[in-house]
Amino acid sequence: MGSKLAIWLAVFSFHLLTPKASDPDPIQDFCIPNANATSMRPAHFHFLPCKNSSEVTPEDFIFLGIKSPGNFSDTGFAGISVTPNIFPGLNTLGMSFARADIKKGGVNVPHFHPRATEVAYVVNGRVYSGFVDSTNRVFARVIEEGEVMVYPRGLVHFQMNVGKSTATIIGSFNSQNPGIQRIPNALFGSGVSDELLEKAFGLTPREVGTIRKKILQKKLS
Repeated sequence: MGSKLAIWLAVFSFHLLTPKASDPDPIQDFCIPNANATSMRPAHFHFLPCKNSSEVTPEDFIFLGIKSPGNFSDTGFAGISVTPNIFPGLNTLGMSFARADIKKGGVNVPHFHPRATEVAYVVNGRVYSGFVDSTNRVFARVIEEGEVMVYPRGLVHFQMNVGKSTATIIGSFNSQNPGIQRIPNALFGSGVSDELLEKAFGLTPREVGTIRKKILQKKLS
């Protein structure tokens, strides 16, 4: 009996000490950050105290910033990421969202979100959409207006407009800070060793240099 109790206590302690993989649960209905509470604005809103609920208005829960597309990149992609940093009403709610517009033939380059699963809803257009799992199996197909696809957290995913006009997608994330890592930038737009990239991809030094130059010149987001 004593050994079983010790094992149970060890498992229980492990769960208490293991960090949660998702955003913490809120302990109140909402928390609109009080930006006037300090003269130094921290990186994340959840470090700021909440407004008094009597000072909160309906406007705090309304965002007007995705009525129009953002600025298009060289890949034909325009994205507007909406987190508590620009929409305080999301603070402590454990979610965020984004608007993506992709020109005809354009792409949202392979990328992943380390802290969130994404649900993508096609507002209009036809998009070749998919993700790659940890066994390198690809799950992809063309999705159209009114259809939805989910990209599991941390898995590489991508989108390409295969329609005849600009496509619009709304993405929702189960974290207020999902993060994003674009594969081309991460490998060729950072300080990863040229020798490593040559060996990993079977490239010559000249080819690595050419790809780096293209990545650094291109605006991917």
